Amino acid sequence: MIALDTNVLVRFLVEDDAAQAARATALISSAIALDEPLYVSDVVLCETVWVLSAAYELPRAEIAGVLSQLVRTRHLRFENSDRVARCVRDFESGRGDFADYVIRRTADDAGFDAVATFDKVLLKEAGFFAP
Repeated sequence: MIALDTNVLVRFLVEDDAAQAARATALISSAIALDEPLYVSDVVLCETVWVLSAAYELPRAEIAGVLSQLVRTRHLRFENSDRVARCVRDFESGRGDFADYVIRRTADDAGFDAVATFDKVLLKEAGFFAP
């Protein structure tokens, strides 16, 4: 199984560099043809969201839609697909960064009740508190 780096996933999604987008598409198409899954880590998802938001200025709802499609893609594997889906829903309805929701949901899955933060935006949401 091959893992994707952020830059490969972003090139595939935004096709902003024709040569790299073609190589990324070829890799993904080959994996699909061979029925081999590709791995996408939580870190790659967090970086991808940041790039789509900061560099490409995509709206939050559009980014959430892209993430939802990725999670439903049969040939992609994640650290925890259910957790990623919950993070996408949190991101879509919340005001925090995607990484904040990954941190919170990972803590939830590890059995912790809440995440201590100084981020005032997050303090208005369940699962975060000020130390």
